[in-house]
Parts: sequence; structure tokens; C-alpha cells
Amino acid sequence: MNNDKFLIGNVDNDKKPYVINIEKETLDNTNFRTTLWTGEKLQLTVMEIPVGGDIGLEVHNENDQFIRIEQGDGLCQMGPSEDNLSFEQKVSEDEAVFVPLGVWHNITNKGNVPLKLYTIYASPDHVPGTVHSTQEDAEDDPNE
Repeated sequence: MNNDKFLIGNVDNDKKPYVINIEKETLDNTNFRTTLWTGEKLQLTVMEIPVGGDIGLEVHNENDQFIRIEQGDGLCQMGPSEDNLSFEQKVSEDEAVFVPLGVWHNITNKGNVPLKLYTIYASPDHVPGTVHSTQEDAEDDPNE
């Protein structure tokens, strides 16, 4: 498989000082996932989840995750295993989700517009510069 499909030029401002309007970057993003900045202990990505779509059920065993919703309405689910998502809460713009290391989680777009969010991983979770135009690209990426 050609990994170039998942990496685009200088999108990631890898380990350089960086200041952005995070709300504008998040709302302007039209990719499923775009990695904007990767440091030694922190990473920033922006995401657009289509109506009815989700971020994908996942667990991070090496990092905590912060998610802020900038646009739309969703359902956040978390739990100790992929078949036990015992925590459920509606989320909407201006709300933040904190996902502890080792907790399974997913956010599903339950609104009528694309769900726009940014996420901060501590430590980084994606290869610097990763861009996934669609969720299928993310699922097909051998680096994920």
C-alpha cells in the first residue's frame, strides 16, 4: 500500500513554535483528520465527522486525549472495553471531552451538520503530517 496517500507535505508544523486560530482551523477543515502539530509529548489534530458518522471506536494505551467540539451535536460513549461502553453523554459545540488512557471511546455525529472537533493527544498518536480525507483512509492507514 502507498503510504503517500496519508501524508501531505508540510501540513504538520512538527516541533516548531506554532500559533493558530484553533476555532477557524477546526471549522475550515474538510478532512476526516488533519494533524496540524506534533511535539515530543503532545499532538493536535482537527476532524470533520459527517452526519451519522463517528470518530471510530478506539482505545489509546499510551496517551490521554482531549476533544473539543466546535460545531454540531454528538453522542460520546466510553467504557472499560469495546463491548462495555457504560458512559454515554450527549456533546455539542463548546464542550470538551476528556478520555483517560486505556478507556475505549467513540463520538457519533447525531446532528444535521458535520461534527467539527479538535483533539489533543498527550503523547502523540499519529505519524506527524498525517491527513486522512475520509474515515476509510484512516482505517486503511497501516500506520494507525
